[in-house]
Amino acid sequence: MSVDVEKIVRENIDRTFHMSLATVSGNAPWVSEVHFGYDEGLNLYWRSLKTRRHSQEISANPNVAGNIIDKHGLKDYPLGLYFEGVATLLEAGAEQNLANECIKKRLQTTDKDYIAEAADGGHQFYKISVKNWYIFGKFDGEHGEKYKLEWNENANN
Repeated sequence: MSVDVEKIVRENIDRTFHMSLATVSGNAPWVSEVHFGYDEGLNLYWRSLKTRRHSQEISANPNVAGNIIDKHGLKDYPLGLYFEGVATLLEAGAEQNLANECIKKRLQTTDKDYIAEAADGGHQFYKISVKNWYIFGKFDGEHGEKYKLEWNENANN
């Protein structure tokens, strides 16, 4: 069976406002839940304080992974979107403006001035250049299967 991973990611990425974000420092992994937005290139954006553990770990090691799953039920088999990529703190400019618009669109708000908050030292904008997407779910048969899509070969490790 041929599975169109990109199509499944695009059809399901809007099912929740949260993504789990995994970072690591030394041998100690960490997972955080963050609100996120995305652009047409399936880059992921979120806002966070620089003092948060995941933000500090990204500054030392930008390689991240995570997932976007909308429900976990005993009877319903969840569809999981997983990713690996490289996270960066965005400076003021075009990319930060794009991140702001993507996040505002996803959170369905027009009255927040996230750019001003970032300029005042508040929550900063981050971007994940996704290197690989994975999907997990029931696509054929009774058991879940995982499929990979190499997405952005230019994402640096």
